[in-house]
Amino acid sequence: MITVEKTISLPDTYPLTRLGTLEKLLFFDIETTGFSGDYNRLYLIGCTFFRSGSWRLIQWFADTEAAEPELLAAFFSFLQNFSAVIHFNGDGFDIPFLLKRCRAYGLPMDFSGVSSIDIYKRIRPYRALLGLESMKQKAIERFLGVYRQDPFTGGQLIEVYQRYLSTHQNRLYDMLMLHNREDLEGMPLILPILNYPDFFEHDFRLERQEVQEVTDLFGAPEKYLSLRLRSAFRLPVEISWDGTFCGCRFQAQTQDDILSVRLELFSGILKYFYPDYQNYYYLIYEDTAIHKSVGEFVEKSARRKATAQTCYTKKEGLYLPQAEPLWEPSFKQKYKDKYSYVLYRPELFDDGGNLTRYLKSLLFSR
Repeated sequence: MITVEKTISLPDTYPLTRLGTLEKLLFFDIETTGFSGDYNRLYLIGCTFFRSGSWRLIQWFADTEAAEPELLAAFFSFLQNFSAVIHFNGDGFDIPFLLKRCRAYGLPMDFSGVSSIDIYKRIRPYRALLGLESMKQKAIERFLGVYRQDPFTGGQLIEVYQRYLSTHQNRLYDMLMLHNREDLEGMPLILPILNYPDFFEHDFRLERQEVQEVTDLFGAPEKYLSLRLRSAFRLPVEISWDGTFCGCRFQAQTQDDILSVRLELFSGILKYFYPDYQNYYYLIYEDTAIHKSVGEFVEKSARRKATAQTCYTKKEGLYLPQAEPLWEPSFKQKYKDKYSYVLYRPELFDDGGNLTRYLKSLLFSR
């Protein structure tokens, strides 16, 4: 086994203290001879970490096939110095692969002593919102305006390693080590993508809400609620998103950390459906439901037992759409409608936590 450790320079692209104590964070990436930890082998593990005011790189390289268990032992021994590992799709590939190789050699090692921070998993729920063409690292780099030239594919590197085992040429060794190092040095370049879950998963401060009225193509009035919110987190790239639910429009700006939201309001009559319909009568001519204690005095010909679909009262007003019933009472147009409404009033958003939950429900509604 060959071990290389050196000081490197990494750009400051994201406040890592959001993830934990800086000197307890370990970035890592592995190189393998294939995708299966049951049948393929590990030949290189690279890590970056912060020590004594500077970034360090350490790599363990299997210069022979027999060196793989030594590689694993060195990495897991080193891992004990840290409390969290950071990676891209490591939960899906790197970590399971390493654990399978440990089991293959009967090595009692695991990741139980550290937490796992997977950049891929953190950003995956936001793929549609960000308009990412895929969840590959290069797609995230393109979204952030990062363009790295990587001349090798994974298959080519496997062939390079097989040749190295036969020839031990320094040129091939340098090629493999450089590729792993560049992958690790490139990871900070995609860390700014974590600003998006930070932005949307923390409370917003409402700066302004305003009901606006416009006319549609036929001259009919339409009302919208305009919200202006401020976040404690800054986005690297502005995004705009039109939701399929009730005419939602979001625009997240990098300048001043602002989120602008435009919501289509409903003005008219909606129904409140009582949950315990067994205790109600439906009044045929009034088109409403009343409790049996009162309905007993209504002519039998003018009433019938309420069903879940007919057990309602109607109310006219200005309504805010809800992707989930965050506020009660909630109203619907039809009993089986997936979405509901709440009577709009400005104090709905007095609670910052409710405001954030409401926005997230709209962002991720289907």
